[in-house]
Amino acid sequence: MDIQEIKQRFGIIGNSPLLNRAIDIANQVAPTDISVLITGESGSGKEVFSHIIHQMSARKHGPFIAVNCGAIPEGTIDSELFGHEKGAYTGAVGERKGYFETVNGGTIFLDEIGEMPLGTQARLLRVLESGQFIKVGSSKVEKTNVRVIAATNVDIFEAVKEGKFREDLYYRLNTVPLRIPPLRDRKEDVYLLFRKFTSDFTAKYRTPPIQLDEDAQQVLSNYSWPGNVRQLRNMAEQLAVLERDRVITAQTLLTYLPQDAGNRNLPMRLESQPKEDFSERDILYKVLFDMKRDMVELKKLVANIIEHGGAQVNYADHSQAINQLYQDIELPNNADAQFTLQQPVNNPVNNVQHGNDYHITHEAEEVEESLSLVEKESDLIRKALRKHKGKRKLAANELGISERTLYRKIKELNL
Repeated sequence: MDIQEIKQRFGIIGNSPLLNRAIDIANQVAPTDISVLITGESGSGKEVFSHIIHQMSARKHGPFIAVNCGAIPEGTIDSELFGHEKGAYTGAVGERKGYFETVNGGTIFLDEIGEMPLGTQARLLRVLESGQFIKVGSSKVEKTNVRVIAATNVDIFEAVKEGKFREDLYYRLNTVPLRIPPLRDRKEDVYLLFRKFTSDFTAKYRTPPIQLDEDAQQVLSNYSWPGNVRQLRNMAEQLAVLERDRVITAQTLLTYLPQDAGNRNLPMRLESQPKEDFSERDILYKVLFDMKRDMVELKKLVANIIEHGGAQVNYADHSQAINQLYQDIELPNNADAQFTLQQPVNNPVNNVQHGNDYHITHEAEEVEESLSLVEKESDLIRKALRKHKGKRKLAANELGISERTLYRKIKELNL
């Protein structure tokens, strides 16, 4: 059976090369009996491809069942899949057959396989390797002949790295990977799908046909469709029922799209970057970098005064500027410093070369500075809180940490 015949049989709309490639892979793998892992975003049509594989296989006359692994509680999924004996757990008043027993000779579609608990993954691996399973509460080994088709909308390989999915099960399921393209990668198919959906819904609800103007068609094609075909279908149904004006404009269409799309001509959903939570070491680095920056500014100011030594210098203003810079530098708690610019004594040599000269006097009490990270951190947090009058949110932003981290530090340091 060629691709066009498969599309007609299973009601698939679209001519995207990525879609045709996925259908071709499903058609080739269907006559075999190997496991298939279908990957794709939510709403992209993964279950449709499981039906294609089953109906085009030698098991097409056998049973087919679709199981959403993410919708079954962890405590009962083993019983659902493999069955249980009477009295196996509280509430097990009788023996129950699991899906692998009832679908013997057919196909089981395990949707959202990435949500399956690790213990159940070990049981599933045994079924795939030997066709054997044991009911919950039993010691008897049962046999089954079931083809497994799995699907997921998460990155299973990343889940393997994080220890959330068994590596051996991943490679056992991923014998033939089948990726379903998202709708945003099938722009040429969006309008075709929309027309098919609106035609079906206007006939179902006996409403007049719906048309899109050129701008609305442009918005339809350029939107990112995070919900894929499912989202497009739901929007088409809403338009068929709610809109009195059957010619849909771009402005009308945008009202049915998520609010984050706004009124832009090219709606796209932007993922916000999580705010980084800095450690204590990062806070200390920030303090040191700020001190270095202030020292550089001070050197520039002094150099500028020296370069213009022949001009009239307002010593009081420059003394005030230097002290303002040093106030921003975190000094030890028991150290005090004051800087003044003083006019020099009459120096004939300096007067000839530079005109009026001057020198900076730094009167400071020499005290051994504490090198404790805790004290530095406490001083910085106190300074930020004083600057923002006790408002923790603003102080946290100033420090480059989260408000939760700041609250924890205040408690730890008894500030």
